[in-house]
Amino acid sequence: MGAFAEKTPSDSVDTLPDARSPHKPRDVEAGSSDTSLERALGSRHLQFIAIGGAIGTGLFLGTGSALATAGPVSLLLAFIFMGLVVFSVMTALGEMAAYIPVPGAFTVYASRFVDPTLGFSMGWVYWFSWSLTYALELCAAGLIIQYWDSSISVAVWIAVFWVVFTAANYLPVRWFGEFEMWFSSIKVVTIVGFIVFSICVNAGVGRQGYIGFSNWVSPGAFRADLDDGATGKFIGFWSVLITAAFSFQGTELVGIAAGEAKDPRKTIPSAIRWTFWGIFTLFIFTVFFLGLNIPYTNPDLLSDSQDASASPLVIVANLAGVSVLPSIINAVLLTAVLTAANSNVYSSSRILVALAECGHAPRWLKKTNRLGTPYYSVAVCAAVGFLAFLNLSAGGTVVFNWLLNIVAVSGLISWALICVCHLRFMKALRIKGIERSSLSYAAPFQPYLSWIGLFFSVLITLTSGFKVFINWNTSDFFASYISVILFVVLWVGHKVVYRTKIVPIDQVDLVSGCSDQQ
Repeated sequence: MGAFAEKTPSDSVDTLPDARSPHKPRDVEAGSSDTSLERALGSRHLQFIAIGGAIGTGLFLGTGSALATAGPVSLLLAFIFMGLVVFSVMTALGEMAAYIPVPGAFTVYASRFVDPTLGFSMGWVYWFSWSLTYALELCAAGLIIQYWDSSISVAVWIAVFWVVFTAANYLPVRWFGEFEMWFSSIKVVTIVGFIVFSICVNAGVGRQGYIGFSNWVSPGAFRADLDDGATGKFIGFWSVLITAAFSFQGTELVGIAAGEAKDPRKTIPSAIRWTFWGIFTLFIFTVFFLGLNIPYTNPDLLSDSQDASASPLVIVANLAGVSVLPSIINAVLLTAVLTAANSNVYSSSRILVALAECGHAPRWLKKTNRLGTPYYSVAVCAAVGFLAFLNLSAGGTVVFNWLLNIVAVSGLISWALICVCHLRFMKALRIKGIERSSLSYAAPFQPYLSWIGLFFSVLITLTSGFKVFINWNTSDFFASYISVILFVVLWVGHKVVYRTKIVPIDQVDLVSGCSDQQ
């Protein structure tokens, strides 16, 4: 979509590679009135925007079926392992975002450091992912409320929440940040409370008495899936490894908000560290105690319900004989979904701004109002939320579920490309004689961590639907790999039309948007 790029005023201060001629800088109106995003987000705002996007139904609901699939130790090991991959991605992103804090972060880095075509395909797949997730969360919120009252149509709740969260994204970004922080805090407090409750249950407070590690002994620590013995146990582990990867998605939203961070040299590194360690710690302790207190043979783990009755947190309470907790968990699950919806509109709209900045989307999408809100981008992303109504009809459900499969792997594709961008960024620094030690934040254990993050992100992406190859199903194959197919189609299409080339390493732009110039 380099055709969307147009000549900008002569007073522009940022430059990016033009999609049609990647070696020739194209002016970008970083300082003009139509792209003046407000730098008003502090470190705590960045953290909770990411927490709002990452902690949701994956943790509250998805861990139940994962425990039933592979057993408690496989589940725990999968989350620990994926934590390492996420750490490599987050620290790589943190180094680049602290140095060049621009809206949309890694979409811009892909165009600037590697190839405009890569930025185009990466950005649009990521935008599809988060904008479609908005529709998912709106629908999920309505279903969760039906846990208390099923007499009101889900369509009513979809409409109500659409209005509320679309309006919230038109607020000044500092108000949005506060709103997201307080709502996300509810999830954090609940998870901490659940961990304390789980410790008490495991120690013998509930009607089961002392549990300890008995569920690791019988029915066992590992469960074989699709096959017997060690092979089946490895298949089970790899299945939940993919589940863990999906649960961690959203942590990278810290980078999306980099263009609106105040004092990015300080706030972004702090937000990166606190976001990763906060989410990692909450996830690890949660899945550890779920595996301790629930035998993987419990049939409730395989419930297909989307409200609190399917949550493994509620199963722990029911096994312990605590009847009041399900309604509390359902309320928290509702806030989890709603904060995720709020983050979805924010993140997808900023990705559109980044695409417009790079000439990969219409230029009018980056225009902002006097409050610093990119109102056209917010409107476009909010409009995608209407797809939630597709899920209310029998025929629409099929279309809706296919669209949502785009969400599944797009995060992993983005993680892999963030690592690619960081490897190029480090090489460009070296070519230009800039010492990484002089940066406000330097990612540790490099370049090894970025190579590890790249390798496993690609591997998990390619094997995310591996079960379909064991028991072949053509429909399931396309459902599992639609994100990869979409990415390849966008990449090939843009490459054929614009004939872009990889940006020569000595021409990589490390100046435009640099935090030293903020």
